[in-house]
Amino acid sequence: MIPVTSFAGKTVAVFGLGGSGLASCHALEAGGAEVIAADDNAENVAKAAQAGFVTADLRNVSWANFASLVLAPGVPLTHPVPHWSVLKAREAGVEVIGDIELFCRERRRHAPNAPFVAITGTNGKSTTTALIAHLTKVAGYDTQMGGNIGTAILSLEPPRMGRVHVIEMSSYQIDLTPSLDPSVGILLNVSEDHIDRHGTLAHYAAVKERLVAGVQDGGTAIVGVDDGFCRDIADRLDRAGKNVVRISVRNPLASGIHVEHGTIVRTAGGARSEVAALGGIGSLRGQHNAQNAACAAAAALAMGISLEVLQNGLRSFPGLAHRMEQVGRRGNVLFVNDSKGTNADATAHALSSFADIFWIAGGKPKAGGITSLTSFFPRIRKAYLIGEAAQEFSGTLGSVAHEISQTLDVAVEHAARDADAAGLTDAVVLLSPACASFDQYRNFEIRGTKFRELVQALPGVNPVV
Repeated sequence: MIPVTSFAGKTVAVFGLGGSGLASCHALEAGGAEVIAADDNAENVAKAAQAGFVTADLRNVSWANFASLVLAPGVPLTHPVPHWSVLKAREAGVEVIGDIELFCRERRRHAPNAPFVAITGTNGKSTTTALIAHLTKVAGYDTQMGGNIGTAILSLEPPRMGRVHVIEMSSYQIDLTPSLDPSVGILLNVSEDHIDRHGTLAHYAAVKERLVAGVQDGGTAIVGVDDGFCRDIADRLDRAGKNVVRISVRNPLASGIHVEHGTIVRTAGGARSEVAALGGIGSLRGQHNAQNAACAAAAALAMGISLEVLQNGLRSFPGLAHRMEQVGRRGNVLFVNDSKGTNADATAHALSSFADIFWIAGGKPKAGGITSLTSFFPRIRKAYLIGEAAQEFSGTLGSVAHEISQTLDVAVEHAARDADAAGLTDAVVLLSPACASFDQYRNFEIRGTKFRELVQALPGVNPVV
C-alpha cells in the first residue's frame, strides 16, 4: 500500500467505494487523513463501514472542512452530466481528483525521479502495459503494475528508485489526474470511444493528450502516429519542447520507431538500426500487437534497457488472457482465445492475423454487426455462430460456410473436428466473438475461460510452448 501523506491531518471525502475507492480510503487513512466514505450503492457503503471507515450521505453534510473529493473513475465528472457529488464539490470550492493523482503527489514528495510509465490509448492499453511490465521485470526492476489493468494504484508498493510503476490509464482516470507527470508517457492511438462520457471525440482526444503532455522534464513522450489525432498531438508536443518518440506500423519514419517486415526499426538523423524482431512471437501477432510491441520497445529504450534484454523479453512475453491467447494446439490446429474481441473493430485485428480460420463468433450483438468484416471473409474456412447474434451473423456471412451452433461447447467441438479434418498446415480455431457476452455469460472473461476449459478438455490438446 502507498500511504497518502499529502493529506495528513485533513479531511477527505471519497465517493465510489469499489476496489480503487476502498484502496484510496485505506491509503489516505494510513497517511494520517480523516476519511468520509460515500457511494450511491448501499452495499458498498456497508462494506466501507465494516472496514472501519466513517460513512455519510454527502448531500447532508457540510463541505467546509473537506480538503478534496476523491472520485472513483466510473463516476461521471463532466458528461452526460456531472455527478451530484461533483456539483457539491464545485459549489464548495473543493478540488475533485482521483486515486492516480494521489499517487502522483506522493511520488513528487518522496521519490520524484522514480520511474513511472503511464499508458493510454483507445486500443491496446492492457497488452502494452503488461508487456512493459514484463520487459522491466526481465531487466531486473522491482515492477509494480496496476491502474486500469486491475490492481488499484494505491494498493501497490510506494515509489522509490529501482522500482518502476507501470500504470494503465483510462480517459476517466486521466480526467481526474490534473498533475499527471510520468517519466515515460505512452499514447497508442485515438479512435471514437466513450463519447457518452466526454461529449465529443475532440474532447476525448484532448483528455488522452494530457497524459503525454504532462511528461516530466527529461522524460519521454511516446506517441503512435498512425491516426490523425495522434499525429497532431505529437506535433504539438514537439513544439512545446517535449522529447517525442513517434511510432508507426504503417509507414517508415524519418525519426522515430517503426515496424517493417516484422522488425522494429529505429531511425534518427539519417541513421537506421534494428531494435528487435517480432517474427515467430505468437503472443504478439498482428499489426495491432506490432504497435503495442513498438511502443513497449520505445519505453524500454527510454529506460536504458539493452537490446538483448528487450529481445529476450519480447520473446518470453506470454500475452494476456482473452486477448489473442494461445490456449492449446492439436497437431496443426492452434486454438486462440480472443474473447476480448467484443466488437467488430477488435475482431478485425484477430481475423487479420491468420489465414485459415475456423471462427467462433456471436453473443449479444453490437450496432453494425459484422458488416465491416467482409474483407476478412476469404480467410474464414467456416464460422460457428452462437448466442443472440447467430441469425443476424448468418445473414451477413451469406455464402461463407457456417453453422448455427448456438452454444460455445457445440461450437468448439464442431470447429475442432472440422479443423482437424481440413488437413491444413496452420489451421486456427479462433474465438473472437465481435459481440458482448451478456446473453450467455456475465462477462468476456468468463466466456474466454469457458472456451479455454473446453479446448483443454479435448483429447490430444497440448499447451503452446
